[in-house]
Amino acid sequence: MKLTAITLDCADPLALAAFHQQATGLAPHPESNPEFAALGGGEDGPVLGFQRVDDHRPSSWPDQGVPQQLHCCFRVADLDEAEARLVELGAGRPEYQPNASRWRVLTDPAGHPFCIVPGG
Repeated sequence: MKLTAITLDCADPLALAAFHQQATGLAPHPESNPEFAALGGGEDGPVLGFQRVDDHRPSSWPDQGVPQQLHCCFRVADLDEAEARLVELGAGRPEYQPNASRWRVLTDPAGHPFCIVPGG
């Protein structure tokens, strides 16, 4: 069994795909549309997909009123530099950080939490 895709629910697939494309450098799928957009795939790894869901409710992490449902972790060379770049692209930075010296929790523009961790 091989992982082929991770898909996130959201209100605006094209906008969320654009954020993640800028953040990761993954190539957009040529058939992306307002209902479903995708990045990556091929020989390099799984597809990161974004599907439109009516009345999408962003996670309220760390409060569990609306659970995080899923989160991705991304390895970065420098935590502070990556965090600043991602926030400039539109990521949010929740006040609660469980271990900011070892990893950072951010949210994409649709409210999905994701972590950045140091590593080469």
